[in-house]
Amino acid sequence: MFHAATLLLLIAVLSSPPALSERGRKKVVQVSEDESGAVVVQTAPGKVVTHRGGTITLPCRYHYDVSAHDPAEIRLKWTKVMDPMSFVDVFVAMGKERRAFGSYRGRTALQEDGAGDASLIIRNVTLQDYGRYECEVTNQLEDDTGMVKLDLEGVIFPYHPRLGRYTLNYHEAQEACLAQDGILASYDQLHKAWLEGMDWCNAGWLEDGSVQYPISRPRDECGRKDTPVGVRTYGYRHKDDERYDAFCFTSNLNGKVYFLKTYRKLSYPEALQACKKNGAKVAKVGQLYAAWKIQLLDRCEAGWVEDGSVRYPIVNPRARCGGQEPGVRNLGFPDKKYKLFGVYCYRKGSEGSPKKGSKEPGKWRPLQV
Repeated sequence: MFHAATLLLLIAVLSSPPALSERGRKKVVQVSEDESGAVVVQTAPGKVVTHRGGTITLPCRYHYDVSAHDPAEIRLKWTKVMDPMSFVDVFVAMGKERRAFGSYRGRTALQEDGAGDASLIIRNVTLQDYGRYECEVTNQLEDDTGMVKLDLEGVIFPYHPRLGRYTLNYHEAQEACLAQDGILASYDQLHKAWLEGMDWCNAGWLEDGSVQYPISRPRDECGRKDTPVGVRTYGYRHKDDERYDAFCFTSNLNGKVYFLKTYRKLSYPEALQACKKNGAKVAKVGQLYAAWKIQLLDRCEAGWVEDGSVRYPIVNPRARCGGQEPGVRNLGFPDKKYKLFGVYCYRKGSEGSPKKGSKEPGKWRPLQV
């Protein structure tokens, strides 16, 4: 007969490396008596937050009756919840055996900070790591689970390709976001962007297959002036047959975006070559948004980006810079032969600093807009 679990004080360490100490807080969670069995799992309420490239701990602790069971027979399993009926294996441990799966290989380990610690460390966090994780602890007769949400600091950008608006089905929207250094945004991410003032009149796909759009300033051309503000939804749409724009999400850059100074304006092919000669590549749309939001890149000069569009980032709005709100201005998709623009280049962090004439980014500090 297993004994009932007693009152526990569980410390969930929600910390990143020392460089991210502003988020390195501890939470104490009180768990009342549980009469359901010998294994009780507790994860921290809410969510843990990091950024792409960071290291994060998904907190999970468990209690079991030592007198009733051999701790070496406890199995710990982490899975990622893709949807209510779909899971992806992340990490399994039993006794001294450890195994990571898929893209988590080489990036995950148990924290093992004392008895009952099943917390999972994820290093070099990717955009695809965003989401909900389940911590399951099992012995021969009992099991219990807890849920942890991993969130990323970053920025949403609405996107449509050169073909025009409402030309992407769900799968094409996924590919378009990936091609521009992003992933399809979640509803929570879009809602947060709306709370920060995002207003966009065109509907776009989200990662759950729904189609929505954020409205902060109701107007007749966006569903009538007398309708309330909020994230408006078309519901879940047919992923193959229906076509909309996309809402993409991206996070911190492992590198720098800069405007390349040249002695003359460039065509798109010339822009490709100019960045290459400077030891870089033409910046993707998501990289330009991340540089604007996170590195505070502010440049009132239009430049080519990777998808053939022309854009420029404005942190501090001013006269003749395209409006009164911060944002990434979009001049559309001009003919690639036009020699009318500069270029935004991107260089990975491991490849050194931009050459003279490029703009250096600031420290990690999300800009609320």
